[in-house]
Amino acid sequence: MDDTAKYLIHASIAADGVVERSDVVGAVFGQTEGLLGDELDLRDLQQSSKVGRIDVQIDSENGQSFGRITIASSLDKVETAILAASLETIDRVGPCQASVEVTNIEDVREAKRRKVVDRAKELLAGSFDESVMDSSKILEEVRESVRIDDITEYHGLPAGPRVADADAVIIVEGRSDVLTLLQYGIKNAVAVEGTNVPDAVAGLTEERTVTAFLDGDRGGELILRELAQVGDVDYVVFAPEGRSVEDLARHEVMSALRGKTPYGDLFEDGEDRSTPPEPVDESERSSDSEPTASVSVAAASPVAESETTPTADAAADETADDATGPSRDEPSTLRGHVRAVIDAETGSARLLDDEFEAIQTVPADEAFDAVSAAETAPYAVVLDGELTQRLLDVAAQRGLEQIVARSAAEMVKTPVDVRVRTIDQLATVE
Repeated sequence: MDDTAKYLIHASIAADGVVERSDVVGAVFGQTEGLLGDELDLRDLQQSSKVGRIDVQIDSENGQSFGRITIASSLDKVETAILAASLETIDRVGPCQASVEVTNIEDVREAKRRKVVDRAKELLAGSFDESVMDSSKILEEVRESVRIDDITEYHGLPAGPRVADADAVIIVEGRSDVLTLLQYGIKNAVAVEGTNVPDAVAGLTEERTVTAFLDGDRGGELILRELAQVGDVDYVVFAPEGRSVEDLARHEVMSALRGKTPYGDLFEDGEDRSTPPEPVDESERSSDSEPTASVSVAAASPVAESETTPTADAAADETADDATGPSRDEPSTLRGHVRAVIDAETGSARLLDDEFEAIQTVPADEAFDAVSAAETAPYAVVLDGELTQRLLDVAAQRGLEQIVARSAAEMVKTPVDVRVRTIDQLATVE
């Protein structure tokens, strides 16, 4: 086919006898010669390259011949149609009667366009899928390279680049935990790489503010026990039960660290501090979670478990203390204030400082005014009444850390920085 052709004339031919290709070509030229005048003479059009070669395919069977004629044309639509119609005037091929019928005129450019479209579809489907990255993949790839580049060693242990000079450090279990925290921008984590706490980490705990951020499994418990025996732990955070630190999403990590529990608050006075509590689902403290009932604003955490579920021996000791030891009017723990205010049904609210010493005790319905007017913002509030959205909002504004209430109204919003629990979630020792 001529590369300059715009149209292809397709025609079928049938002859009563056996004919050859040369016979058909001769009939085309001979029987159309002079038919359309000099401007559309087939020989002249071929010589001027306005018409391509005549392509003939012919077969013979049982004394009959059948075939196809194809002619390429660079003429316009009208001239091409006239030329095609002239082929149908052929009635003899050699000595045999014949008939020619134009089956169609093909627009070569349309065929090329169709081919271009089909090929473009193939390229679009196969060439771009693996090479195009969306924004999330770009961010993930860059973060991955940054966190790998930033990981260092502290006395041979995997660590973030700030461990050597930071005032506070986070102790995790393994290298993958350090990498996860690096990904979220936390660069002061160091891994103990097992339950046997290295001397370097034990020494580090004596000099820095230490937060143990451990997996929610038996391994996390054992590491905390070992760490508490050989070093000094200030705060504790457990991943949700059955999950590892490396599995947590960014918001889960940040929420867990904001809700870290002072190590001393994990136990009642007189209990064995070498045994950590069961890990609890820290993800319930996530800012993404919504309260499902009036009491669901309280977040589960290790402190809730151990503060509120003392052993039978501890309960007996506390009963003895009530009779012969320190008065209930002077409790030294948050749990003690809960017993003195809520369990005793005083109908009051008690504001506490960060050492759980009472700042002020007021009627429960005056808790809002007391918190908002306090010269120094309290650390915690124990309320023998219903916690309202109004009181929770002012507590968040003043920077309170904890609220324990007899009950809680259904909240429209729950500040993530205030830890809220109801008495129902504290397993009161009768």
